[in-house]
Amino acid sequence: MRRSLVTVSVLLALAGSSVAARSAPASTPPGRLADTGGGTQLITAEAPDARSTTGTVTWWNLRRGVWVKAGSAPARFGAKGLAEGASRKQGTNTTPTGLYDLPYAFGTTPAPAGTTHPYRRINDRSWWCQDNAARDYNRWVEPRPADCRAGEAEHLIAYPTQYARALVIGFNYERPVRGRGAGIFLHVDGRGATAGCVSVPASAMDRILDWVNPARRPHIAIGTRSGPTAITRY
Repeated sequence: MRRSLVTVSVLLALAGSSVAARSAPASTPPGRLADTGGGTQLITAEAPDARSTTGTVTWWNLRRGVWVKAGSAPARFGAKGLAEGASRKQGTNTTPTGLYDLPYAFGTTPAPAGTTHPYRRINDRSWWCQDNAARDYNRWVEPRPADCRAGEAEHLIAYPTQYARALVIGFNYERPVRGRGAGIFLHVDGRGATAGCVSVPASAMDRILDWVNPARRPHIAIGTRSGPTAITRY
């Protein structure tokens, strides 16, 4: 009888440990999010507050119900901080908060070895249209069409450092709302804060592109530590 009681106690203790392990995701940022996009890969881009221009990017894998950190790097945000993605205005130099998919990657250089995410190579005819009057608003265009004015578009090859490698962030992408913003990417650091993108060091961008897998439905959650734009809201 004594041995049976000991055995039962051990089993109960193990069961408690199992429950604790299953609830562990809540202790990590992905576990506190309202939504993670339904996939098994997630990038979190978190700033201390909405006025911040720096923070941290972390990438995570979901394994047996637990989000496990795969890597992290210092991040830069918009020169005017962060703004709620659903109401952001174009030209404000703010990074839109929210949860977004990652349609494809691109760059002026070849994709890192091991990259499985769709990757598009930039050439001198590659532009990103940000012209609100253009048919191809918030789209890669090649060549630049007549209705997309050069002054309202980014000539991608003109940014060999930032766009050496990048991921398109699906902000305002699937059904673009004119005036909300275009051309929001996760890319390599430039000299300082961005015009609304998220940037990381070149070595981190390479690691992210080697890690990201379209079969695992990767998403990015952008937000602040607390407040109306808290990352946990998305």
